Amino acid sequence: MKLLLAPMEGLLDFVLRDVLTRVGGADRCVSEFIRITGSVLPDKVYLRTMPELRNGSRTLAGVPVRAQLLGSDPESLAENAANLARLGPEGIDLNFGCPAKVVNRHGGGAALLQDPEHIARVVGAVRAAVPAHLPVSAKMRLGFNDTGLMRECAQAMAQGGACEIVVHARTKLDGYRPPAYWELIPRIREAVDVPVIANGEIWTVEEALRCRAQSGCDDLMLGRGIVADPGLALAIRAAVEGPQAQAALVEVSWASLLPQIARFWEMVCEDLEPRQRAGRLKQWLNLLRRRYPEAEIAFQEVRVQTDQSDISRWVEDLPNRWG
Repeated sequence: MKLLLAPMEGLLDFVLRDVLTRVGGADRCVSEFIRITGSVLPDKVYLRTMPELRNGSRTLAGVPVRAQLLGSDPESLAENAANLARLGPEGIDLNFGCPAKVVNRHGGGAALLQDPEHIARVVGAVRAAVPAHLPVSAKMRLGFNDTGLMRECAQAMAQGGACEIVVHARTKLDGYRPPAYWELIPRIREAVDVPVIANGEIWTVEEALRCRAQSGCDDLMLGRGIVADPGLALAIRAAVEGPQAQAALVEVSWASLLPQIARFWEMVCEDLEPRQRAGRLKQWLNLLRRRYPEAEIAFQEVRVQTDQSDISRWVEDLPNRWG
């Protein structure tokens, strides 16, 4: 079983990739999308989204990171993939799932699910542009407004040279509203001869097990669920792999998570714009409330704070209160 960390624009970025892979359980990450609009991007743009390129395309905990590109022009995507390949990414992933209106309006992300032939051209161009040893994968939804073309889209990706396909089991129209339709993924699996990975609405071990059963996929991609419960991948692995994994499982308690919260805040202050810093901590604590009662208290304490020095002192005091 492989467990992957999802790319999530504005949430699961390199900061959380660092923290969550330190906790453990994830086999691979995918970066947030790097948007390709026409020109070949300078290296600094790739590195801003995926600083792990400076570390052999791995997080500091040693987990590989695949770079994701988003766009609609095969030639531009191919040129940028070739340029990015010089920096040594673990692989190239192509985004056919983003539901954002600003992306879809320009023909990118999930909008491409309306045109399987164009998908095949995009994947084929990128596959031909990068070295043969470099994996090229794809992430899709079940469709744009409906699921009528889901099999054809997956087939186009596989025929273009994608070595694996992650399926977010909702359409663009569904957005992020529950449920995820895991039971439709077997129809995609039957249509292609490459590995398919299930994604969408996996918040708990029980949901992970149901997703595996309904989708028929051994491998899963985790998004908001692992942000809310950083121990989720470890817990899923213990449930699936049995006694050996359970013996190695150490529960990720609130006290054990405090050093990671401190690390998160340190990286946010080092790498993000001042206007983003407080909001990012509040965003994570808000999600952590789903798993940890202590996070509710922490969130209420920090949600009205805006001064970085005050928040830093609050973070430094966390071990004295809960350690």
